[in-house]
Amino acid sequence: ANLARNWAMIPHVTQQDEADITEMEAFRKQIAGEQKEVKVTPLVFLIKAAVRALQQFPTFNSALDGDNLVLKKYFHIGIAVDTPDGLVVPVIRDCERKSLLDLARELGEISVRAREKKLKGDDMQGGCFSISSLGGIGGTGFTPIINAPEVAILGVSRSAMKPVWNGSSFEPRLMLPLSLSYDHRVIDGAAAARFTAYLAQQLSDIRRLLL
Repeated sequence: ANLARNWAMIPHVTQQDEADITEMEAFRKQIAGEQKEVKVTPLVFLIKAAVRALQQFPTFNSALDGDNLVLKKYFHIGIAVDTPDGLVVPVIRDCERKSLLDLARELGEISVRAREKKLKGDDMQGGCFSISSLGGIGGTGFTPIINAPEVAILGVSRSAMKPVWNGSSFEPRLMLPLSLSYDHRVIDGAAAARFTAYLAQQLSDIRRLLL
């Protein structure tokens, strides 16, 4: 019901882009090999990159309250989790203060609680921005529905090796499709293009992302 209302009430536009995650994935596999007790997934890096992008473009970290736009100073990221009973969006709070491994640990815990139907109401309240990842299933892009009162949501599809021109030759790079849906009452197309370009830049430069 909420999704249907959000789709009907919010003028959605979706901006598509790609991020080169070749280095990020190599680094992730290295960490995964060292950290056996914590599962480090690509989603953890996406949370990190999303926080950076929200800090750079504050309008995306806002909520519509009637005719007023409320800018948020905190970074609570909602993560869409597929469960046997449908989609739920638990929220990881204060993501800007947490390390990569902290986020990985919390993401693992909240995903298990979601699938075991142990989430509380508070676990799904107070998000600033949501991420919906279908990378484990497939696809090249989709239009995620905004989780009101948020004003944007990032959809992520399956990464694939593609030939990318480096200025002198083609080389294989692991490219991740990004689909950003945004509320056109708050955000225009140019801002959305800048946001996704910045997000892709963060994901492609792992050193900058971890600073």
